[in-house]
Formats: sequence, C-alpha cells, structure tokens
Amino acid sequence: MPTVDDILEHIGEFNLFQKQIFFALSLFSAAFTSIYVGIVFLGFIPDHRCLNPGVSELSKRCGWSLEEELNYTVPGLGIPGDTFISQCWRYDVDWNQTTLSCTDPLASFASNRSHIPLTTCQDGWVYDTAGSSIVTEFNLVCANSWKLDLSQSIVNVGFFFGSLGIGYIADRFGRKLSLLATIFINAVAGVLMALSPSYTWMLIFRLIQGLVSKAGWLISYILITEFVGLRYRRTVGICYQMCFTVGLLVLAGVAYALPSWRWLQLAVSLPYFVFLLYYWCLPESPRWLISQNKSAKAMKIIKHIARKNQKSLPTSLQSLKPDEEDNEKMKPSFIDLVRTPQIRKHTLILMYNWFTSSVLYQGLIMHLGLVGGNIYLDFFYSALVEFPAAFIIILTIDRIGRRYPWAASNIVAGASCLISAFIPSDLMWLKVAVACLGRMGITIAYEMVCLVNTELYPTFIRNLGVMVCSTMCDIGGMVTPFLVYRLIEIWNELPLVVFAVVGLIAGVLVLMLPETKGMALPETIEEVENMKRKRKTKEKSIYLQVQKPEVMHT
Repeated sequence: MPTVDDILEHIGEFNLFQKQIFFALSLFSAAFTSIYVGIVFLGFIPDHRCLNPGVSELSKRCGWSLEEELNYTVPGLGIPGDTFISQCWRYDVDWNQTTLSCTDPLASFASNRSHIPLTTCQDGWVYDTAGSSIVTEFNLVCANSWKLDLSQSIVNVGFFFGSLGIGYIADRFGRKLSLLATIFINAVAGVLMALSPSYTWMLIFRLIQGLVSKAGWLISYILITEFVGLRYRRTVGICYQMCFTVGLLVLAGVAYALPSWRWLQLAVSLPYFVFLLYYWCLPESPRWLISQNKSAKAMKIIKHIARKNQKSLPTSLQSLKPDEEDNEKMKPSFIDLVRTPQIRKHTLILMYNWFTSSVLYQGLIMHLGLVGGNIYLDFFYSALVEFPAAFIIILTIDRIGRRYPWAASNIVAGASCLISAFIPSDLMWLKVAVACLGRMGITIAYEMVCLVNTELYPTFIRNLGVMVCSTMCDIGGMVTPFLVYRLIEIWNELPLVVFAVVGLIAGVLVLMLPETKGMALPETIEEVENMKRKRKTKEKSIYLQVQKPEVMHT
C-alpha cells in the first residue's frame, strides 16, 4: 500500500496548496519572536538615578543646568566603577532646606562628599527615557533588578513544560486543534499582559504565554513538514526558521514606533487573533489522521490537496497505510540514551550544544540591549546576519557535511564574543560588527544541532532523544538572563567572556561526533555504535517517520 510520500509525488510535493500553507504558517513563525526575545525592548533598562525630593525646586531656584544638577546631587556620577552607586544610592540629606548654597550645596554637611552618608532610593527613580518599559513602570532596578531576570526566565520555564505537555496533546488530539488552542491562549494572555496592573500579574501572563507559544511554534513546524514531500522537507524547515528572522526585523521596527511597552505588547499580541482564521484555511495533517486509523478523513484531505494543486490522484493510490510498521516495535527508555558508549557520548554532547546555543543566542541579543548605542538599529543589523547563516547551512550540509561547519560556527561564535569583549567602547561600530559575526555563528550552530540531533539516534528512541536533549535549550534560557544582567554589574563585557568559553568548548566537542552526511538514518543501537561506516540511504518512509520530532531554535 502507498505511503503519503508516494501520493505526494503524484499530487505535488510543494505546489500551490503547500505554498499557501507555508505562507500562512510563516506569519505565525515570525510572530513568535516577540515572545522569545521581546524582553530586549519590553525590559529595556535606561539610565536612571534616585528621585531626590526637593532637588527640582532647588535647581529652579539656583538656575542649574541638568548637568550641574546631576553633578551636585548624584553621588559617584562620572567616576569609573561607581555606576551602581549613582543609580541606586542618594545622599542622605534634606534638599528642601532653604539654607543650601547654589555653588556647593553639600559643603554644609561635610568638607568631603565621600563622608556624606548615603541611603537607598526610598522615593523611587528618575529614568532618562522618552518611552516606558516594565523596568521603568515596576522599578525593576537595583535591589529589584533580579525581577527582570525572572520575567525572562519564567518564559523559558513555560517553554520547558509547555513543549512536553502540549507536544503530547498534539500527538493525541491532532495538530490543528492543538495549534488553534495555543494561538487563542497566547492571544488572550498577551493582551492581558499589556493590561497587567502589577508586576505579579504581568509575570503570570508571561508564564502562560511561555507555556503555549513555543509548543505552538513547534506544532506549526511539524504541520508544514508533514504537508510537503520528502525532497522539500529540509529546505522548508530552514525557510520556516528564516521567517523567524524576518520577525526579528519587524519587531525592531514596531518597537521603535511604539516606545511604550504596553502598546508594544498589545501590538505584537493582536495578530494572534488573526491566526484563529487557520480554523477555516488549515486542514488536519493526513499523516496524523492515518496514524489514528482515520484513513477516510485523510484521503478526503489528500483529494483536496490534489484539487488545489490541479493534479489527479490515480485510483491505485487511493488506499493508505501508516508510514511505519507496527510489528517488532521497541519501547523507548531513558536508559537507552546513556546505556551504550556512542549513544551516551552523543547524548552528553548534544545536551551541552543545545544549552550553549540557547545561552549564546539569547545572551547576545540581551547583551546588545545593554551596551549602549542605538538599540533599534543594532538589533536590526544583528538580525540581518541570520539570513546568510541559513544560506550557509543550505550550501554546506550536503557538500561539506555537518560536523565541520557546525564546529566552525561554534568556534566563530565563541571567538567573536572574546574579541568583542576587548574592543574599546569608542569603536562601537567594530564592536557591533564582530558581535554580528558571532550572532551568525551561533545561528548556524543552533540550526545544525536541530538537524543533527535527529540523525544521531536510532528510530525507536529518536523522539525521546530529541525531546531530552532539546530541554537543555529551555534550561539555558532560564539561566541566561541571570548570566547577562548580573555579570554585567561586575564588568560590562564579562558575559561575553563567559559566552566565549562556553562556545569554544562546544566547538571542540562537536568534533568528537561522527559525520552524518550521506548516511541513512539509523534504526538500531548497533547501527549508531558503528556510525563511522557509511551505509546506503534507505527508503524514504523511514525519513518521514523521524522528521516529526525535529525542532528548530526558539
């Protein structure tokens, strides 16, 4: 009996129907960027200082300029290494006293300013920005700065649990229903987050978005790969990721136009209500229907695809069977991921590389928003380099192979971080250029780990292997905000040094993996243990079976 791939060869592997579905789902892929890295704009940290009651009146009476006001009233201002003092402490004096001098108002308190006692910002802060962010509205600075880290980490906590739970629901109840459910919940939670009356409520709605957003993105990816034929599946997967990059460019423009975080959050959430139209234009996956023994419904959808593609379906192909045989199935176990030497090595190296890719990818974006310069242009330029990254992958994976480009991309990312850390701040253009090179490197590494992960496990534990290894991506996302925002308080470039070490180690570890170019997907543990010997490519139905769990970066 024919498989779905056999039928797609006759009715079109990537014709009008698939192109329309890809266009619709690519918009969904682009919208995911606001949740994954939107913290750069939602949590923007402007220059700030303590609010000093009475300073404004004194400044008006004395006719001070802003520079003079700051020089007289802000401790540690302009002194290298005292940024934290100037932002989080104030002089413990009463600025409402009418006896204060306009030329040296602190002279009556002590002959040396260093002897004047300091106190925390008990009356709030003054922020040097025309817009607003969750930082300025909820005062997530100084003693409360860890709350900004938590607001991004909580999203990755949602990614972690949501991908596992909703992934099961998608396999149990269908791709379309699960996708529409995640879209609706995401839309409602996004709008409610924009209306949040407090930090706690904002955090709750952000967690809900995390629970459904990445899972929805993965379901969308699986759905489009299940609609296209074998020859186009890998290219479509890479192009689906490129749509995520397009979303980065759009996000920079929207954030520039809407400097208020609430309006920005509302603007990036409303499109999800439009995605609910998928109910009418997006059919269920025929592959999933076949796996659920619903061949009649699957054939109805296949005939619809044939009509849209203006193809005829031969009578001999109007009976279906699942893509994988049910006999002699082996039950997967977590122990199988570490039981044998080669698979154990694969598991540990892949887990570390998933972790590294997430830390460097999110970390470089977050760090970009903290180092000065024009955050919108810097974000835009760094996003542009993801396009050549995708083309490099397409050109190299079937010519050079996987291992060397993957290792090189990690090493380039690590080396770029290290070099960028020691470039003087007055050469910001060079700093941004080197950072963009590192961004391109880690983008390639991120996409390569997605691809190779499915090629290094036998069929019966492939789903499990991808699931377990990719969870390190979410764990990396949980720790990245704390790495970036806490280490930068010690030294502005310290996060880059940490990223460099992590990336270089990842590049070396990749060289310990076998090359999978031209090799059939392994079916047994024995084949994985002997992967250095190339085998002939096997039938395409096996390839279909393992593409379903493949995940791309988030």
